[in-house]
Amino acid sequence: MVSHHLEVPYRVLDRQYTFGDTPDSGNMIIHGDNLEALKALLPEYENRIKCIYIDPPYNTGKEGWVYNDNVNDPHIRKWLGQVVGKEIDDLTRHDKWLCMMYPRLTLLYKLLSERGVILISIDDHEQNTLKCLCDEIIGKDNFIQNMVVNKASEIASGYTIQKHEYCLIYAKDISKFSITGNEKHTISRGTVGNVNQTMPEIVFPKGLKCYNIADGEYTPRQIINSRENITITKGKIIVKNGELAQEVTLKARWRSSNDMRNFFNNDCQRTQAKINGYIEEIYFENDRFIPQIKKLTTSKYSSLYLENKRGSTELEKIGIRFDNPKDSDFIAYLISLISSENDIILDSFAGSGTTAHAVLNLNKQDGGHRKFILCEMCDYAENITAERVRRVMKGYGASTGSAPAVEGTGGSFDFYELGETIFDPATGNLNDNADTEQIRRYLWFSETNVPYPTTDGDAMNRISTHPYYLGTHQHNNYYFYYIKGEETCLDWDFLNTFTEQDRAEMYIIYADRCVLTEEEMMKLNIRFKKIPRDIKRV
Repeated sequence: MVSHHLEVPYRVLDRQYTFGDTPDSGNMIIHGDNLEALKALLPEYENRIKCIYIDPPYNTGKEGWVYNDNVNDPHIRKWLGQVVGKEIDDLTRHDKWLCMMYPRLTLLYKLLSERGVILISIDDHEQNTLKCLCDEIIGKDNFIQNMVVNKASEIASGYTIQKHEYCLIYAKDISKFSITGNEKHTISRGTVGNVNQTMPEIVFPKGLKCYNIADGEYTPRQIINSRENITITKGKIIVKNGELAQEVTLKARWRSSNDMRNFFNNDCQRTQAKINGYIEEIYFENDRFIPQIKKLTTSKYSSLYLENKRGSTELEKIGIRFDNPKDSDFIAYLISLISSENDIILDSFAGSGTTAHAVLNLNKQDGGHRKFILCEMCDYAENITAERVRRVMKGYGASTGSAPAVEGTGGSFDFYELGETIFDPATGNLNDNADTEQIRRYLWFSETNVPYPTTDGDAMNRISTHPYYLGTHQHNNYYFYYIKGEETCLDWDFLNTFTEQDRAEMYIIYADRCVLTEEEMMKLNIRFKKIPRDIKRV
């Protein structure tokens, strides 16, 4: 069980369609076993996901749910029979549930960025076993909190009425953890490091009042009362007669950059904004250069006790039926504490698509560009999960009395099915039915453990136009000399196709065979790797 994720076949992602105007928008819905889907994401997304939220089966033993809240789901039942054994008469046993969760959590941990956070909804049936599992995989020292969540409905449980569940929260590295939302919700847990995230730019307009600041030229730290890493990307901070003499663009981890832009467009007059669900006011104080943000409404939640409203009511407005969905405001609040405007959010137990709904609403509120990745194994991935996201993007509902229609958030997503395996399970050779570009991505990841470079990406990784060139990593050039249905050979004819662009300290070349001698390869700094023998299985 501990190493089962290594035995899972690596499959390519087969795009079925794009909804919206932007293919490759970064928003993804993947239909298929989430274990295989998570593995398929590794080449591009390992160590890149900032926030993971999952709502796995609670193992209550109840049947009749659209998403079976039980490991008796037929997909999981089949997996347990193949991997764990044939004793499938008691699928509510904790060990069977752990066998389902362990490899999935292991892959989720790999996908988390160094500053990433995972949040897992659970109830009393598996809360204690899940905590032990996370302590082992993620690390006991990286535990942040076990939030108590008040549910919208009550459930009779033995001699008591249960109206709460939990949300376990772990950081990948607690020393790099920080809350990005409202300061009143900050969870205090040891030393908190700074967050090195993608930082938005704000244009400070010419003529901006600089109260109590002497004329002269300043650096950001001299004039802005902030501990953040602030840099100038365009112009200079020059003050004359108490005003900014020219436009200047500053880059920092602004808490609400889109609302600050609106503030400047409003001639720096007091401007109200809805930030992460709270009404706040942006304004200048007489001794500040940077806008201040004052919260006008009080916090909805404490850091230890949250409310999860009835998500089914929300879905009814959208026109979709799904039992016991999470509320999008609840998920949005959690995401807002963890993510910034350009982060990636992953949910591998997507259900009705609440996480995507929450991400889209957050982006609409603060002008962010967060991306979502959803994985759903059940057949309703298209007609419920994807359909909900389509309706949220387009808008839904009709205006009736005081209830207006809900305006669409806009956006695009790509819908994927799990495609061919990279390796033929019968022969162990490369699968000729798999897309060659996907094989190249897999090979690059297996060699470098970094995202695959694209032609319009990092110039340091794309220095050659050679047809079999993969990229450059740590001064090594990688080549994958592979032609479906043909045998390739590393020989002098192949080397003669190299140009000045291909010059490197070392050349790693994959081919079916090689006729160069060891002495020749040492002299030319070439390392030959045989297809498929030397391709790593990740």
